[in-house]
Amino acid sequence: MKIDYLREIYQGLLDAVVVDKHRYLFDQIDLNNRLTGIVGARGVGKTTLMLQLIKQKLPQGRKAFYASADNIYFQESPLFEFVADLYRYENIDYFFIDEIHRYQNWDQELKNIYDSFPKINVVFSGSSSIDLVKGSYDLSRRAKLHTLYGLSFREYLNFYQDLAQPVIPFDDLMNHSEDVTHTLSKLPMLLGHFQEYLSHGYYPYYQEDTQGFYERIHQTIDKAIYQDIANFYQLKTQNLMYFKRILNFLATIPPGEFSVNNLAKNLQIDNKTAHFYLEILTEIMLIREITVEEGGNKLLRQPTKVFIDNTTLLTALNSYLGESLDVGTVRELFFLQSTINANLSVFYSTIGDYSVQKHIFEIGGKSKTRHQLKGTPNAYLVKDGILHSSHNTLPLYLFGFLY
Repeated sequence: MKIDYLREIYQGLLDAVVVDKHRYLFDQIDLNNRLTGIVGARGVGKTTLMLQLIKQKLPQGRKAFYASADNIYFQESPLFEFVADLYRYENIDYFFIDEIHRYQNWDQELKNIYDSFPKINVVFSGSSSIDLVKGSYDLSRRAKLHTLYGLSFREYLNFYQDLAQPVIPFDDLMNHSEDVTHTLSKLPMLLGHFQEYLSHGYYPYYQEDTQGFYERIHQTIDKAIYQDIANFYQLKTQNLMYFKRILNFLATIPPGEFSVNNLAKNLQIDNKTAHFYLEILTEIMLIREITVEEGGNKLLRQPTKVFIDNTTLLTALNSYLGESLDVGTVRELFFLQSTINANLSVFYSTIGDYSVQKHIFEIGGKSKTRHQLKGTPNAYLVKDGILHSSHNTLPLYLFGFLY
């Protein structure tokens, strides 16, 4: 099969990509690294990011080629030969390979490319189910790996309100919250935009089709289960049905009521299998598991809180099921997706709700009191529906500026 039509696809995508707004990873990726990986859930913008890198950050004098590894072309032509031929005959030395996890033996061929062509640079993207540490060919020593999460509230405002709000590091958020919220509170309709973000702001394609947005999310879930999970974990079709049932189950219960035993009973599977399925859903970024901070046997005895991965996904699932959203779950989930995606270590606490960097946080609405936190040092109330910080009380929206 000729390569010309791959070239046409690449050029069409490159011409169409918008370059005036960038995700948080854009400035963090160094294209001088010989092997760079961008992993993340489906739909968070990996393809757009790769095309922007080609268009705006490609080193001078270098030639690039983009292709998606799920293209039918690669069913007939090995990836190694594709790279080798373009390098030898056209002097292309930068390769951007999308959806790498859809290509069989991707890890072996990437290693072979890396070892055989020291002047070639490869940037690959794929599902978060790719695990370089488990990989047979130990790419973890060769690749610089980046994780792309969905839009933060900060990015959502910048993209859709044409703003340029900077990241607020966690230490600045904690030490200067009153000054920070004094400035942010001047943004028009900030709390209104925050409520919109909770329902549809995590995935960057909302404005492409507002009417069919939730349907597109369900299609993304189906692809993650029936393509990514099926191919990567080689599970039978009858087993894949369990993943959708687990997501629906988790979307409709308060996270504190979760029990692996109950889940296993409801699905009529054993506990070991239930744990394995939860690990898979975590790896492909459809759920989040939160544990207590203590280690050892105490950790093993404590139940784990399990959430749907993000507030938009939670809203889409509940909309599909005809269920009402639990506002407390939405608040906690926003706090978690904001802090965890900012690469902070988050645990749930027996005093407040969560522990982050030795700070305790209790999350609630306007009327939430400090009763549960009384006498606890470094403890903060995080309230929805307020604009300003005061007396160890922080607005919930503020955590959306961490990345």
